[in-house]
Amino acid sequence: MPGLIPRAFIDELLARTDIVDVIGGRITLKKAGREWKANCPFHGEKTPSFTVSQTKQFYHCFGCGANGTALSFLMEHDRLSFPEAIEDLAARAGLEVPREGGSTADPRDRQLDDLYAINASADQHFRDALRESERAKDYLKQRGLTGETAARYHLGYAPAGWDGLLRTFGSTDVGRQTLLTAGLIIERTPDAQRNMSAGHYDRFRDRIMFPIRDTRGRVVGFGGRIIDDGEPKYLNSPETPLFHKGRELYGLYEARQELRTISTLLVVEGYMDVVRLSQAGIHYAVATLGTATTPEHLSRMFRVTNDVVFCFDGDKAGRQAAWRALETCLPHAKDGRQLKFLFLPEGHDPDTLVAAEGRAAFETRLETALPLSEYFVSHLAIDVDLASVDGRARLAELAKPMIARIPDGIYRELLIERLARDVRMPATRLADLLSRGNTEKTASSNNAPMTRARLSTRPTTGRGSLISQAIARIVQCPEAAGAVRTTEALRMSGDRGLDVLADLIDTAQANPQLSSAQLVERWRDRAEHTRLTELAAAPLPELDVAAVSRELVANITRLLSEAGPERRWNELIALAESTGLSDEEKRELTELQKQRRPATPPTT
Repeated sequence: MPGLIPRAFIDELLARTDIVDVIGGRITLKKAGREWKANCPFHGEKTPSFTVSQTKQFYHCFGCGANGTALSFLMEHDRLSFPEAIEDLAARAGLEVPREGGSTADPRDRQLDDLYAINASADQHFRDALRESERAKDYLKQRGLTGETAARYHLGYAPAGWDGLLRTFGSTDVGRQTLLTAGLIIERTPDAQRNMSAGHYDRFRDRIMFPIRDTRGRVVGFGGRIIDDGEPKYLNSPETPLFHKGRELYGLYEARQELRTISTLLVVEGYMDVVRLSQAGIHYAVATLGTATTPEHLSRMFRVTNDVVFCFDGDKAGRQAAWRALETCLPHAKDGRQLKFLFLPEGHDPDTLVAAEGRAAFETRLETALPLSEYFVSHLAIDVDLASVDGRARLAELAKPMIARIPDGIYRELLIERLARDVRMPATRLADLLSRGNTEKTASSNNAPMTRARLSTRPTTGRGSLISQAIARIVQCPEAAGAVRTTEALRMSGDRGLDVLADLIDTAQANPQLSSAQLVERWRDRAEHTRLTELAAAPLPELDVAAVSRELVANITRLLSEAGPERRWNELIALAESTGLSDEEKRELTELQKQRRPATPPTT
């Protein structure tokens, strides 16, 4: 793909950049020991929790979780694309940004570049088709959308034919394979009885197309809404190297382009809800992509704002979806954050309601949204007789495992106080009873895999935390990679987290000059990038390379001794019982279940 910025140049640019100068030119930093502090520019606060490390060349906010390198800061704060952030830093350093005429050396990078390119081409193809289809344009007009709104969200149309994309972009084997990997076409299985030969056909046909864009504005996937009656009404891209529906939020890119500061995020269920609300002037709506809210969704939201309102239909299905969202939110219910729930009148969704009553009336409804604490207690109390001692005891018992998942802090204490009013017990006494014998918090954190492990480097026996500790040591002290003799055993374990660890070690060993920021930037286009930036910001107890190296080797030795399918099975089972599984983790559990032998009954 022409025009790529060489990785070596990005490394050199970061080596010449002082993150303190970059951030200090935009907000006021004050020296605090070895680091610099300030009020976070990404969320409102009175006490500084935003730190900048000159040693790591990283920033981190302990309030909202924002973190990253100088490039990340420019992209988040100045709303720049990645190339624009590169250009900004290069101009500061007096450098000219080189462009490669060919592809990058890393096959993984080449594949991602090809997928971004085919998605961009498909996006333009669908937009062109919309302009030519009176039927598709009439449908959008009937839904109340203007041409300006359609253009802002890059709405398009996939014609009814079976091979529109195939004929346009799949004339070669390479083109067809790229379309297939991007999820834009489907491979057809030969069927002799139906006289069908092997081949491919377009995934999206006769649908209004909604491109899903990442934080840099690149199309990573699509959603398609059927025009006439039919099933499924909405169809999403499948999981691909670019697209993971458990992480993406439709409309977040557009919201950040429209609003300099996002004080609240409104979480709705559909693409059309987001687009119609934006047209009405409510630019802060986002949608999960046909799936329940995940921890990854919440992490993305809280990087933007501390106030999140979930909006659901008022029917039974809507209330069930709201309760699932609340359960996912509990580990994220920290001091300073507001989580609320709004239920719409039955028969309405945000799209139809804002069309019927307008922006002002809809936003008035938002002011009546239930805080998490009120919804939490009222929902648990629905089938409980609060007039009886037994009923109040039942309410406390129902709340106990859920409160255990809320982080320690003022918010948790206030929620217990709210619960204590209905239980009719002193809050301090109730808190003591709720904490007795509750091991769920420990179990959930100790059994989480690398992608969900807590941001902690304290000693623990949990495997997920051990993987996080090892990765934290590499990203914070790349020199420690030299102490690892080989990564072959890590790769043979079959563990996703250990594969990431092995990749990091190999990269650091092959490029011993890399700093923490340079190492993490190499993962920007991979799914693990967000987690790596979090681990890079975590404080390490060790102070020198030798100590970090010893602890890294000890971590790896311990991890390899515990590797195996049975361990991963137990890990996923524990995760399913605590926070639930992603689609990918469910598939992994199914495969492990097939591999497991029947358990040997205990002898008596």
